[in-house]
Amino acid sequence: MLHRARNVACLAAVLTFTHITLANPPADTTAGATAGCFSVGGGYLRARIRGALDLDLNWRNAEMQCEGGPRPSGNGVRVSIAGPARGDGHRIRLVFGIAGVREGGGGERLRTNVTILFEGEKRIFATQGDDKCTADSLTQERVESLGPGRAVYRVVARGFCLGPATSLSHEERVTLTSFDFAGRVEFSDDDRHESNASN
Repeated sequence: MLHRARNVACLAAVLTFTHITLANPPADTTAGATAGCFSVGGGYLRARIRGALDLDLNWRNAEMQCEGGPRPSGNGVRVSIAGPARGDGHRIRLVFGIAGVREGGGGERLRTNVTILFEGEKRIFATQGDDKCTADSLTQERVESLGPGRAVYRVVARGFCLGPATSLSHEERVTLTSFDFAGRVEFSDDDRHESNASN
């Protein structure tokens, strides 16, 4: 029972983040979200999903919607990438929570949790922890500034999952057998101060 409550709490946190991100995009990024991941190009996502659904995703910068920033705990980054809109509010969004990196940093063999949302269908799959997926490699490159104290980084990562992501009902499972993406994260002075305070 405690395990189920913990899973529900984890999913609620992810959904809250996603809802807030979509409803209130960061200032000065609304145009970027409409036009693509980065105004200068260079965003992409390639992923293989197997199990209850068999999907091969291959998204390019102009058809993507990207958000991201530090994880609430301060340990790592959270990258949200949505693919092409499919009409009636339907689109697929992947959210990666990658531990062990800070602003501008990189790493290898980083523990990762993954949530896959089918927007417009109320269908969600989540690994419910960062013990099932690994980012083999991750790099960050600063690509633009949004004004004093705010910066945007291009995060490039690739990896795989050995364990499944489970639906809310626990009746379906999918495995992200491979992923490779260039997404977006933003950091502000507030993020930096919160991160330092949490150490």
